[in-house]
Amino acid sequence: MDVQLYVYDLSQGLARSMSQQFLGTQIDAVYHTSVVLEGIEYFFGQGVQTCQAGATHHGRPMEVIKLGSTQLPIEIILEYLESLKEIYTAESYDLFLHNCNNFSNDFAMFLVGKGIPDHITSLPHTVLNTPFGQMLRPQIDAAMRPITQAPTPQPATPVRPQASSVNTHNGTAPAALSPGSDSALEANTGRVNNVTAIRDVDRLLNLGKDRCAIIFFTSSTCAPCKLVYQPYDDLAAEAGSKCIFMKIDFSYADRSINARFPHVRATPTFITFVRGEKRDEWSGADPRQLRSNVEMLLNAAFPPHPHLERSTPYLLRQSQRPITYPKVPPLDKLVAKMGDLGNDPAVSSIVSFISARDKSGAMEAPLPRMPQFAEFLRKSTSVLPPELLFTALDLLRITLTDIRVAGFFAEEHKGATGTPATVHHLLSHVDKLGNSAPYPLRLTTLHLACNLFTSPLFIPHLLAHPLSSTLISILTTALLDEKYPALKASALSLAMNIASSNHQIRMKKHSVNVSHSLPGECELVESEQVEVVASLLETLSTEEQWSDNKKMGLICVGWLVYAADMGGELKDLWKVMDAAGTVGKIQAKAAEDRLLVKEVKSLLEA
Repeated sequence: MDVQLYVYDLSQGLARSMSQQFLGTQIDAVYHTSVVLEGIEYFFGQGVQTCQAGATHHGRPMEVIKLGSTQLPIEIILEYLESLKEIYTAESYDLFLHNCNNFSNDFAMFLVGKGIPDHITSLPHTVLNTPFGQMLRPQIDAAMRPITQAPTPQPATPVRPQASSVNTHNGTAPAALSPGSDSALEANTGRVNNVTAIRDVDRLLNLGKDRCAIIFFTSSTCAPCKLVYQPYDDLAAEAGSKCIFMKIDFSYADRSINARFPHVRATPTFITFVRGEKRDEWSGADPRQLRSNVEMLLNAAFPPHPHLERSTPYLLRQSQRPITYPKVPPLDKLVAKMGDLGNDPAVSSIVSFISARDKSGAMEAPLPRMPQFAEFLRKSTSVLPPELLFTALDLLRITLTDIRVAGFFAEEHKGATGTPATVHHLLSHVDKLGNSAPYPLRLTTLHLACNLFTSPLFIPHLLAHPLSSTLISILTTALLDEKYPALKASALSLAMNIASSNHQIRMKKHSVNVSHSLPGECELVESEQVEVVASLLETLSTEEQWSDNKKMGLICVGWLVYAADMGGELKDLWKVMDAAGTVGKIQAKAAEDRLLVKEVKSLLEA
């Protein structure tokens, strides 16, 4: 997708002709910018706004700049935009410190890896560096705010791409979608398929042969049928990919439908199928009966996990917010330890960003040049000795708490998918050092890894190879380290973040109410879950007294085994290691903690 920058002059030419007279310096325009992607214009005014490209109240842009192209999926882009809305709110707008150009710069950095031209982003500083600019700042801001924050005439909604589905009128499907493909499944689930020919009924039943399907027979003259139209649509959306929903209107169906279902003489009638075999049939326009029967159908096709039927309120109500390490150390001392590398422009830029963010808040801290910072970080592993490398990683740790920075590093890879380059480089370098890595470097790396979980864009990468195996290697090495208690505590924080993210994804798969997930969203491979649980059980068996560390380890085990494959390697492990016996020996002090121990033990005994 091509990415363009639309540049407007809010002064309509007055800045060029009058700036020298009023400010004592020449400026060419009062710039307003927006980013254009797929015909939609994104800009900051009354929050993050959208419209059709060129349809804003600013008229025609004075310049259109091609920024490059992005291969990021639209789902990832929209996810990042949602995170920017937390920073770019209507209340936070400031013409000089937090404006449309800051938004365009951040968005462009994420999309194409570079910001917008410097002469645009530096304009506020140029104005404020003049005596009259400082004096007139309140008046200029007040005069411009009605222009910059005017409502959008017609907001445009970005559309998430969806595969083509069955045509409502003729019931045909695109030839490119083979019945067994993931695209075909996605195109025909989570919605109701209106079909008129028996070949499409057979195709959809074949698509659902490893799950379930339901057919709703209706007609245009059936008044009671209309009572269940909306409930039927709602159930299809809730069931997601678990069930194929079809609707056949006899008023439009061809003779092949009547020939296959001659016994259906009343509407509405419903017929259900489980793994290709007919299961049930009933008639009547009762929304409650319909919902009940669909729930039984889904349970028949996807029997609930035995853990889901157990009462585990204390385990499931534990906070799943990521544990982070946002504390900022004395930056001047940190940079001084770098020696000559501390003079790198990327270092001064990132230090200025951290200082501005902590002084004025994230909203008023424009992003530095992120590619330059990434290049510095990769270079640091070969320039800084291991005992000083923690200084560079600490800068990244601090900045990752900013969702814009985390978003950039999460998507810093080639193509639509891939492994975040800089983060993978740093973690792999530390992992290869193993136990020989200096203590400050190991501790900083664990804290950095925890902060990666602040962005949902990072999580699919963190739970997939190769980042997952690197993270788990660093985690288990620290978890079993008896020399440094702080390493074990930090490793347990990382384990909490990994186990929580993995648990949430697993629960989505078991939930009827979730029909779609982010691309690439999947659990840790089972062998890696086995490795983590084995290390956690070892830790639980060696920790003698009840402590926060022991509680964290217990929660991690609970999250990782909850609803795990009962025929897989993970269950084999916890049986061989007598995990239930290990957990059963834990002596918690508080009543709630004792109930937590009891719940996790019951999962391991299932």
